[in-house]
Amino acid sequence: MSAGHKPHSLFRSTVSTVAGALLLFQLVLIAATVHYVMLPMAQRSADDLAALLVLSAKTWVELPPETRKDFELELIRQHQFMLFEDAAPLPVRGMPLPYLELLDDALSARLGEPVSVRVTDLDTTWFWADIPAGGKLIRIGFPKSRLHTDPPMTLLLALVATVLLSLITALILARRITRPLAQLAHAAQRIGSGNLPEALPDNGIQELSTLTASFNRMALQVREMLANRTTLLAGISHDLRTPLARMRLAVEMLPQDADQKMVGRLRRDIEDMNALIGEFMGLGKALQQEPPERLELEPLLREMVQEVRAPGREIGCSVQPELGVSAGPLALHRVLQNLLGNAVRYGAGQPLEINAERKGDEAVIRILDRGPGIPPQELDKVFRPFYRIESSRNADTGGSGLGLAIVQQLCAANGWSIELHAREGGGTVAELRLPLSESQQEQPQGQGQRGEQGA
Repeated sequence: MSAGHKPHSLFRSTVSTVAGALLLFQLVLIAATVHYVMLPMAQRSADDLAALLVLSAKTWVELPPETRKDFELELIRQHQFMLFEDAAPLPVRGMPLPYLELLDDALSARLGEPVSVRVTDLDTTWFWADIPAGGKLIRIGFPKSRLHTDPPMTLLLALVATVLLSLITALILARRITRPLAQLAHAAQRIGSGNLPEALPDNGIQELSTLTASFNRMALQVREMLANRTTLLAGISHDLRTPLARMRLAVEMLPQDADQKMVGRLRRDIEDMNALIGEFMGLGKALQQEPPERLELEPLLREMVQEVRAPGREIGCSVQPELGVSAGPLALHRVLQNLLGNAVRYGAGQPLEINAERKGDEAVIRILDRGPGIPPQELDKVFRPFYRIESSRNADTGGSGLGLAIVQQLCAANGWSIELHAREGGGTVAELRLPLSESQQEQPQGQGQRGEQGA
């Protein structure tokens, strides 16, 4: 896809394509109907009307003067014609009326000279034609209501109906096509975020039904694979801890004259292995969802700050008052514990900051350090299991490479978002976004924060 090109949704593309095709078809149909049906009928009608107007004018001239009045009354009753002799000139017709153009042509063809129908509109619209007959100029007219037709309004209504029906048809067709695909896309997103969707319903369309059945089988296989992975990791971790306990016991039973440096290294290795096994178990359980509860962030964050605070370590804590979130307590504690642990481990002994505030319908928790930071090209890679940046994540500082992987999976499983940014002036910002609790969402956004600086 070229840069700057914004993709369209399948629904929008389908609607525009189907609606455009139907609208073009209807326009071609209307044009063909007008040209091959309505126009010939209008020409025939105009010619018949022109013949009747000319005949009426010539008949009136040839009648004896004493019978003309009766003939005029008969024209009004039978044909709605009004007839005058030597009437005052009328202004030229300004409005373009297709039927009157046809009537002009028909009158001109019958009389052998150009004739233009004029229009008057006082209370009722009348059309007038000046017809030469018997050396006189006879003005004969008829009301607009005599035509009993309104071609412009007919075409307008046909066009409006065509547009509406085309749009409605396109919307129905596009919805039938895109709704199952949207359900598939939503289900795929849930699987990608670590959630397992319910089985998708069969919509009765053969091709989409086959796709839905295949997707349901895949979702079931993913569910079984994740369950097997969790069971496997838990079993391996449990089995490893048994010989690990025997190793710890054997180290403690070493004689007093054993090399204490070697004993110390063995003890540290055993503790590192025990911590690594714990990380494995955490990674295996990361996709297991926890029922959300309302949690107050201020006491939670201050308690966690106290857990990692040590002499000579400065940690600033700033939390918006009465800020509550809806989250699983164990999952949130694990995420914050890992993020704080990373900030402490890689913060180069510089002061740390943690703050929390409300942004819209979310609570934003930021953990800021002044460590060496993470190169921009590595910001996404650090969430991979066992991935480490050797320049800062070395053996001396510790770390198994699973902490951020567990954080990301826990966030995905609970619908949270986690991002890492470079901090201005050096260091890293870990930004965690969680949904507010329902009661908190109903309250107006609070003002101010409470701050604390500890050493």
